[in-house]
Formats: sequence, structure tokens, C-alpha cells
Amino acid sequence: MVKVVTINILFEMDLWERRRQLLVEGLKAVEADLIGLQEVNLQANTAAWLAEQLEMPYVYLVSYQERVAKIGIEYGIAILSRYPFIQQAQLDLQSQGRLAQYVEVKIGDRSIIFCNGHYYWQPGSTPERMKQIQLLVDWLGKLPPEIPIITVGDFNATPDTPEIAFICEKFTSAYASYHGEEPEYTCPTPLVKPNRSLSRKIALRLLNLYVNRTWKPWRGTLDYIFITNNLTVRDCQLILTEPASENPNIYPSDHFGIAADLG
Repeated sequence: MVKVVTINILFEMDLWERRRQLLVEGLKAVEADLIGLQEVNLQANTAAWLAEQLEMPYVYLVSYQERVAKIGIEYGIAILSRYPFIQQAQLDLQSQGRLAQYVEVKIGDRSIIFCNGHYYWQPGSTPERMKQIQLLVDWLGKLPPEIPIITVGDFNATPDTPEIAFICEKFTSAYASYHGEEPEYTCPTPLVKPNRSLSRKIALRLLNLYVNRTWKPWRGTLDYIFITNNLTVRDCQLILTEPASENPNIYPSDHFGIAADLG
């Protein structure tokens, strides 16, 4: 009935010319009806560019004000759709300037809510992210129960955290439902970030040592497609997992995407 995708496309513009080609090639192959994008760069208009390339005429874009002030780059999240929006709404997640968004679309004779978000960044479990997930669940819980809900995004929480356990009380992970478990990891890919400073690299390694008690580079699952029980999973796979043919260090993003065929 509906094909959906979630992918954090990385707001940093390093290697964007090549990365965007890989994104378009991979996303075209899926032929999704709805796509949730995280980390769209507003200055470069990356969401609009992708929508045009994918021939998806409906775009709902929101930006993070607090994050923009801190990093000096304007970015946010976006929903791309092949179907017009019956309604659209956004939710202030009350921390790090982050927002969630949803649209209602009608496919055939059935209305669907498609929600997209990018949640509190901090390794491990954190009360701030739990509050955001609680806000999300309460917000979506006010919708009519007969309307199927799909909520996707970069949750910045691994499957073993209380935040993911909490959302799974109300929603089902499409990937885990189809495969019996979550993917080994969705982030980071081997994408090289040439402009990342040495001090930034050292800070991330020290943070990993503090949180995970290891010098081994961290990787884990942060990206999900969650659905209500009035939807079934026909297929669910990782996408955008292959590097450029000419360079094994260039990937579409620093996250893999997830695609699901739902009925």
C-alpha cells in the first residue's frame, strides 16, 4: 500500500556533489511514496533538490533554530511525498531546538500519518531524549486511532536504551518485525569527512571512551521506522549501503537508510 524511507543525509556539504548522486540513485531504486529526511541543509536547499530529482512534488520542511545558532549552519528535517498533504503539523521537542513533523496523506481510500523527526543527540541514554520521545508519543496519541501512523527518523538512541523500549510500547519497529532483530548498525558508515578537525576527532574518541568504555570506534543503530498495529510489514531493508564505485570512502551519507513496504 505504501513505501516509506528514512535517511539522515548529513548537513555537512563535504563531498556533496558525489554523495547526492548516490542518494538519488539509491532512492530512485526504492520508488518510495514518502521519505523522511534528517539533516537537510537549508542554505544549499538539499531537500528541494532531492525532491526535484525524485519527482516528488510535495515537500514539508522545518528548521532547528537553536542548533543553527550553535553551529552556524541552517539545517532541519523534511518530508517528501508523491501525494498532497491533507494536513501537516510540527512539534517542538523542547531541547536542542529540535522538532518533529507529520503529514497526513491519502493513498487510495486510506489516510496515513507519516511522522519524521531527529531527536536529542547524546551517546547512550539520556533524560532529555526520553522527554522528547514521551512528547512524541503523546502527540501522536491524540490522532484518531483508526488512522495508521508511521513515525521515522534518526532517534539517536540504540535498541537497548529505555527510550526505544518506551516507544516500542506503542509502536512496532518495521525492521525488527521483518528480520527478528534490528540491524547491526546504521551509523556511522565508512564515509570520510575530510574537513573534520583533529580536535573534533579526538573529542569524539574521548566521548566514545567515556560512554562505551572502549577505544574501538563506535557504531550502532540509531535509525528506525516505527508503525502502529494497523499496518503490516511486507518488506524492510537497509538502503544506501554501498560506496561510490570509484572511491570506497565516499558513501551517500554517514547513516544508512531504511526502506519499508507497508500494507
